[in-house]
Amino acid sequence: MWEDSLRAVGAEPAVLSVEEYRARQQRIFSQLRPDDLLIITAPQESTRSNDVQYPYRSSSDLLYLTGWADPEATMIAHSEQGKWLVTLFVQPKDVLMEIWEGRRPGTEGAVAEWAVDCAESHSDLKSILDERLSKCTRVLVKTGVDYDIDEIVTEALQANSRARQRYGSGPISIEDPSRRISELRLRKSEGEISQMRHSAKVASQAHIQAMKNTRPGVGEWQLEGVIEGLFKYARTSGTAYPCIIGSGDNATVLHYTVNDDICEDGEILLIDAGCEYRGYASDITRSWPVNGKFSEAQTEIYQLVLDSQLAAIDKCRIGNPYDAPHEEARRVLAEGLINLGIITQTLEEALDPENGELKKWYMHNTGHWIGLDVHDVGVYRPDDEARVFEEGMVITVEPGLYFGSWRPDVECPPRYSDIGIRIEDDVLITTDGPDVLSSDCPKTIVEIEAIVGTA
Repeated sequence: MWEDSLRAVGAEPAVLSVEEYRARQQRIFSQLRPDDLLIITAPQESTRSNDVQYPYRSSSDLLYLTGWADPEATMIAHSEQGKWLVTLFVQPKDVLMEIWEGRRPGTEGAVAEWAVDCAESHSDLKSILDERLSKCTRVLVKTGVDYDIDEIVTEALQANSRARQRYGSGPISIEDPSRRISELRLRKSEGEISQMRHSAKVASQAHIQAMKNTRPGVGEWQLEGVIEGLFKYARTSGTAYPCIIGSGDNATVLHYTVNDDICEDGEILLIDAGCEYRGYASDITRSWPVNGKFSEAQTEIYQLVLDSQLAAIDKCRIGNPYDAPHEEARRVLAEGLINLGIITQTLEEALDPENGELKKWYMHNTGHWIGLDVHDVGVYRPDDEARVFEEGMVITVEPGLYFGSWRPDVECPPRYSDIGIRIEDDVLITTDGPDVLSSDCPKTIVEIEAIVGTA
């Protein structure tokens, strides 16, 4: 059933080039001083149980600057005679370990195929890093990621050696480079956009397959299997975050991930699922009737959320503040709920952040950056001013309304009891206006009703 989905997705994009990684490195190096030492760490492997490890996922900053995804890796960069040199510490070639765990590029492969000047065995990290630390003045490293490196850096900062006293050698300050790198990651290149578009295409087809396989009596977990199966079949690395698959009142729980209930006739099903492709995330949410036909009440809420989403997407334009889509979505939702008689306040009163009734039914933001992390990096309010959209930024747009009868804090309107609707797309900011990367995923009522239950 997945061959048609793969044909709809199309060919995989080209891998990012070494030249692109070099360009990224140079952009960060241009912000540094000659006596700086940049260290990019990756998390250590984590034990799931006994001797079984969790699937490894490297740090996004290391992926961004080198593309290296294997465990036991650290990048350091230093300036030498006016040129910045990148050294990558990797797992060395080891026949016995490779028999058990798979082949490794090793130091030779790293230099040959990755954007680095030198590669060393990870076992030599401490001795080489100690030497580099002794020759720098400032260390740029994000602490709390690799505690072994934290210890090495701390020792160098606190050292009271004769060389330091006589020559003033050794680091005297430390800085987290994350914000510098985040600013670069916030604006996507053409190569990155192609990876993200492909990720969104795969996720769109997974949602379509879930729609086709939805019918009364199906298990939330079974639809999760459909989605995750297609993710892997399409050669992604799997989910970008735990799938949210909630039917009935589960759809009114924002981050419901238990996914163990039966989808009943007459309920709404909400699925929030995205995949990760070459490190890049997609994030798509769709909501549809389990029996394939929206009821009158479900139609009213669904169309209102869709109208708010379309209005919000239209605000994703260069020069607009990042919160313009959120404010537009809130306005449309509030007006619609007033017209339906759910909100009894005026529009101004309903939108009030403290006492407005809108927040009873819509309690989250309308979007977030997306890229190498599903909730990607980038400050939203630099200098306490809303950031304006620029070409190459990618943001999700995901308004919703949630009428959970289980909630003790509100009185749910009986007509809309247990209706939870969220519609989410990934939107690229371009000079020609918003480009919806996830546009392959159906979202009109007519489109959805034509698909649900057809498998």
